[in-house]
Amino acid sequence: MFARLSTYLVALSLLILSGCAVNRATATVDPSANLSNVKRVHVVKVKEDERGINQLIADRFTQLGITATTSPEKVAGVDAVVTYVDKWMWDITMYMLELTVVMRDPATDFPLATGNSFHTSLTRKSPKEMVDEVTTNIYKGVKP
Repeated sequence: MFARLSTYLVALSLLILSGCAVNRATATVDPSANLSNVKRVHVVKVKEDERGINQLIADRFTQLGITATTSPEKVAGVDAVVTYVDKWMWDITMYMLELTVVMRDPATDFPLATGNSFHTSLTRKSPKEMVDEVTTNIYKGVKP
């Protein structure tokens, strides 16, 4: 009886814990988009963003060899406008639960590429790591 109860408790614990260890990292690029032609981007800062996610995204594009600027307003003279949505969660400390980054055509606002990173508490990453994950996935397979 005790062995059977122990087996059930272990199975239940594993089921519960595995539900907390969810992560997802995806990206889609529109087939008509040629991201290798994107040399200048502008990251539109979310008004409520007090954590500097816009700057992390701009810095990452700079690391990728793309000229990047950031401000709360859209600007002219860029190859893509970058928008983002960051979602945060509390689990002993605040952490970024999800980040979605969208590269848009500046003339039409059409989404050229979208990347998403989702990590629950047990698989959490720093905001910089999530930005890196999203942009790496967007540019996977793109030839410079």
